[in-house]
Amino acid sequence: MGIWTWPAVFIIIWWLVIFMVLPWSAKRIEPDKLGEEEGADPDTVKKPNLLMRILLTTVISGVIFGLVYLIVVSGVISFGKAG
Repeated sequence: MGIWTWPAVFIIIWWLVIFMVLPWSAKRIEPDKLGEEEGADPDTVKKPNLLMRILLTTVISGVIFGLVYLIVVSGVISFGKAG
């Protein structure tokens, strides 16, 4: 696999993981506490804590990427020419 393939694999894994991590422990603001603002979204999250979610996503992605790397390098899965 080429030198640019590994960063691309990590980025794909990272984006898949971030969409799995975002809903974890997300608490919505109660509709009656949104106020009288017109256009207020009832699905607003109280404390999104994005920095923590980004760090958690990076750690989980690193572990998954490490497993993928080990599997490919060990030869269990090969992306070379067939036969």
